[in-house]
Amino acid sequence: MPKSHSETLIEIRHLSKSFGNHEVLKDIHFHVDRGEVVCIIGSSGSGKSTLLRCLNLLERPDGGEIIYEGKNILDAKMNVTAYRAKLGMVFQQFNLFNNLNVLDNCVVGQVQVLKRPKNQAVQTAEKYLSTVGMNQFMQARPSQLSGGQKQRVAIARGLSMEPDALLFDEPTSALDPEMVGEVLKIMKQLAESGLTMLVVTHEMQFAREVADRVVFMDDGIILEEGTPQEIFNQPKHERTRNFLKRMLNQE
Repeated sequence: MPKSHSETLIEIRHLSKSFGNHEVLKDIHFHVDRGEVVCIIGSSGSGKSTLLRCLNLLERPDGGEIIYEGKNILDAKMNVTAYRAKLGMVFQQFNLFNNLNVLDNCVVGQVQVLKRPKNQAVQTAEKYLSTVGMNQFMQARPSQLSGGQKQRVAIARGLSMEPDALLFDEPTSALDPEMVGEVLKIMKQLAESGLTMLVVTHEMQFAREVADRVVFMDDGIILEEGTPQEIFNQPKHERTRNFLKRMLNQE
């Protein structure tokens, strides 16, 4: 049964982004509803990660609007740090603080950004480390963990901020194949719990099984979007068909 989404969490209008003369995003229109899982697929260089980074303002768009809670967050008056805390980001390369243990990695943002009392931040971190199955590693340093464990800690860190949505940028692409499954399993559980998720991924099976909506990007535009059923079984565009044929042959 598809979930029913009534409330738009984020809406993008006419978004554009260039690096030098290279136009990476071209007039993007896009939205994410609360509680929705959206997977963004497409070839390398199609603009997927840049779209995610613009959403989180890690990259500054050149034009357009990002509407969140009725306000354009590109307005100069917006508090970027407060907005970023609402949209957690899970990176390809984990981006953990190597000088902090697992627990402190999940506590530091809560204390510094959300101004949570330390004891509350620790409780929250413990809860989400338990959610991702990493509570027995709380005192470990990132250097002592496998790639899959690091990514699970990174997800717990994102969840500890209790954001409105989590953005995942190719969360399994830096992992050894045998570790991919453990991370996808956690992400699937989070999707089932009702978390709003925006996932840039090349894991087609995950997109097919878990997404409410799949977005195919090609050369800086959203070429088509629809339910997994529509995109995987009845893609409208030849480029989508060719991409899927290539990807599904690899699996």
